Amino acid sequence: MKQAQQLIYLDANATTPVLPAAAQAAMDAMEHLYGNPSSSHITGLQAKALMEQTRSAARRHLGTGAGKLVFTSGATEGIQTAILSALVASRDKGVADNACILYGATEHKAVPESLKHWNKVLGLNAEVLAIPVDQQGRLDLEFIAQKAPSAVLICTMAVNNETGVYQDMPALEQSIRQANPQVFWMVDCVQALGKLQLNLAATSIDYAPFSGHKLYAPKGIGMLYIRDGAPFTPFIAGGGQEGGLRSGTENLPAMAALKVVLDMLNGEGAQQFVDKDTLKYYRVRLLDALRSAFGDVVLNHSLDNTVPTTLNFAVPGFSSKEIMDLFDAAGIRVSSGSACSSKVTGSFVLDAMGLPRWQSESAIRMSFGPAMTEAELNAACERIVEAASSLRHSCLLSLDSRRSDVDREPLSGLVQLKDDGACCWIYTDPQSRETLIIDPLPALKDRLLNLIRCQELPVVAVIDTHGHGDHHSNRDDIVAGLSLSGACNQLGWPEVTADCQWQGERFECISVGSNKLLRLPSQGHTDDSQTLILIDDADKVLFAFVGDTVLPGSIGRSNFPSSSSRALFHSLKALYALLGDDTLLLSSHDYHNDFFTNFAVEIQQSPLLAAALQHRVDESSFVAQKDAMDATLEDKQGETIMCGAYGSCQGSKQIHEYSAGALDALLQADPNALVLDIREPHEYKLSHREERCINVPLTRLAGFVAREPDARSRPLVLICRSGSRSAVAAKALERFGFSAIAHVAGGYALS
Repeated sequence: MKQAQQLIYLDANATTPVLPAAAQAAMDAMEHLYGNPSSSHITGLQAKALMEQTRSAARRHLGTGAGKLVFTSGATEGIQTAILSALVASRDKGVADNACILYGATEHKAVPESLKHWNKVLGLNAEVLAIPVDQQGRLDLEFIAQKAPSAVLICTMAVNNETGVYQDMPALEQSIRQANPQVFWMVDCVQALGKLQLNLAATSIDYAPFSGHKLYAPKGIGMLYIRDGAPFTPFIAGGGQEGGLRSGTENLPAMAALKVVLDMLNGEGAQQFVDKDTLKYYRVRLLDALRSAFGDVVLNHSLDNTVPTTLNFAVPGFSSKEIMDLFDAAGIRVSSGSACSSKVTGSFVLDAMGLPRWQSESAIRMSFGPAMTEAELNAACERIVEAASSLRHSCLLSLDSRRSDVDREPLSGLVQLKDDGACCWIYTDPQSRETLIIDPLPALKDRLLNLIRCQELPVVAVIDTHGHGDHHSNRDDIVAGLSLSGACNQLGWPEVTADCQWQGERFECISVGSNKLLRLPSQGHTDDSQTLILIDDADKVLFAFVGDTVLPGSIGRSNFPSSSSRALFHSLKALYALLGDDTLLLSSHDYHNDFFTNFAVEIQQSPLLAAALQHRVDESSFVAQKDAMDATLEDKQGETIMCGAYGSCQGSKQIHEYSAGALDALLQADPNALVLDIREPHEYKLSHREERCINVPLTRLAGFVAREPDARSRPLVLICRSGSRSAVAAKALERFGFSAIAHVAGGYALS
């Protein structure tokens, strides 16, 4: 691989590295203070003294007064313990029929899930309600005032983990206590440690959990504050440690490390954290770097009511996964919201704030801690700009069209862009640069326009394969945006065309460089469906854009008002007669990440298609079976309309996986083996393997298959950032007939 870059870690809200001094304190405790704090001998007394010194440091910083401070394994245990204690006490007092439990709508999932769990286990059957927030993430105090009189527990958070938004605690407390002086109140203070000044004893907060790993201590250590007089039920019973409040042998090495952090917060350590004004300066610098790098950056929160160590933003036109993949390739670690979710999807926090869905799905959280140095900040800013420059190289930023100093990688061949299962295809002739856009998608409008403008591509035509029922074509927008001229029909096929002879038949055609694009009406899925066949100057088929007549693993749906199963039957037979088994079929939908297909593969997958193409079923029988398949499709409001009818399909084989070491051994043993890096070009440009590695992005996978037919029998090992995309691509290639396909488990992350 290229020389490893210095890691730029900007995901402190998920976890932080352990400070060297804290790690050393933990090691010293393991080596020298390894006694059990419950033992009465000197080694045990020394251990207990260290534990109490840590507790004392925490009390001073948090202002616990007469309240209890119990060590836990982390925030989740503290949250469980607080909720259990409050709900057990409520049950014992008796719960009214109209009782409710309130929590902030942007609360960490550990809170509502714990509330639902213990509410059910304890049999309270109280109504669990989310407190709404406004677009600034602030809790609705009027809602609290209305619901609090019947509440048995209210859970809020001091600082949000995704946005860094902090609540106005005095105003929140006044709202709660005016409505219900007796209600139990838990405040999640996990993200507040080291960021907000806390004086817990001066408040009416009953419970406040903390976690050490959010502020440079190890994972596995936390604290729970319990207000003096607040009820308590142990979550862990056993040997009676922590005064009977939390059993289990204490994690002394982690406490020793936590003490180092707490001493720094108290101004008593050998090192000091940077002050709040410096942190604000750091955040402004990072935001300036993002805007310089990406141009248009949209903040998902206000800077006025957020802690200075968090930025949550979106780059228009890019999903959070795309930016995360880019940053990972550049050695920058960020998050797409909460790191406690394994999937990169929309943010429920931003959804609750009422932000547009695209911002939620594009959200990136950049967070740092008070131990950050200016040298680290400078390196982060430089790397952010470097990462974005690779997007300019690939013409993916709108900034490109205004830059003459960018080394752009020329677009050539076939590119597949996707949005929610729908596909848009771009073909650029390598010699003439003349370009086709097939089935443009509204969500990709800006990307398409910028790509064409940046590359200065002459667009021959923008064509739909049929009238799309699941979305409106934005063909007219693309045509207008590119100032294209020439009369076309409703699908974009030019009114003025040539006549071409191919396989003894006459077709309407247009030129794309030295190639010809033929039009074949193929009604069935819709009454205006057409197949577009690209042939070269030797009349060889390059590939066919078949719309939704054939999808990977599926036959096009034919129960729309403009559909006809009978017409589809004849269109399939006509296409097969012209294209045969091996022509690459490019569909307008791909629901299962198969990317492309051909008739040979589909005949193996679909018994009905095989029967129709092999003349084993007549029209009426096909129609009956096809209609039965379509009847299984359900269109639910708000969900994607399926444009393919799936029958019984064969499963794929298990894909072979290599570790990084096994891959190196393979490359040494087999000179014919090749590594395909299937990340996008901008990621590949930033970092990649050097040995026998070529870049075949997912967006260009179909083009690779079309131009490299001999690769089917060659040993190919796919690699990506984490192993997810390589596994998907390997499965697609295996389905298509590649016989020696494998991928690197864990990708570059574990290489």
